[in-house]
Amino acid sequence: MNTENTTHSEPLENDNIPASEAANASNESIESNQEENQSEETNGESQNQEQAAQEDWKNKYYYLAADFDNFRRNQAKERRELLATAAQGVIKDLLPILDNFERAIKANESLEDIEAIKEGFSLIHLGLKNGLEKQGLKSIESNGDVFNSDLHEAIAQIPAPSEELKGKVLDTVEKGYSLNDKVIRYAKVAVGS
Repeated sequence: MNTENTTHSEPLENDNIPASEAANASNESIESNQEENQSEETNGESQNQEQAAQEDWKNKYYYLAADFDNFRRNQAKERRELLATAAQGVIKDLLPILDNFERAIKANESLEDIEAIKEGFSLIHLGLKNGLEKQGLKSIESNGDVFNSDLHEAIAQIPAPSEELKGKVLDTVEKGYSLNDKVIRYAKVAVGS
């Protein structure tokens, strides 16, 4: 058999297509391949941008969490320091009063005048009272006032000498105190009934 002389009796598909159409088809396939490559590149770029944005948000979250943790630790430290030194101002104000008591005790060993002793204790009491008032302490005056459960604690009811004294404080057994307008000890009182 001679392979050189054999011819195909069937025409090839491309033989029937004009050359211009073949060129257009090949250009279209090239353009579609380029568009696919560009769309793949665009998809790849957008995915990279999304990943970068996600990483950016993650980093911001971690920094924010670390900042909050530092803030919380600093607040706890400041609170501990404040509680440790909170009484410092009050104690500084009470130290001169303690000194006065020590001087009074020393002076009372050789002193025979009772009036001088009374005056000394009155001065010390006044100094203590002024020092505590300077810190915001106020005594609650109760005698003759209408009983108020926000300020008073009734420990007894006694017969009122007159009708107008019913429901009022007749006697204060123990004074009440407020610190910066907040009651820290209720006045223990006897109320007229």
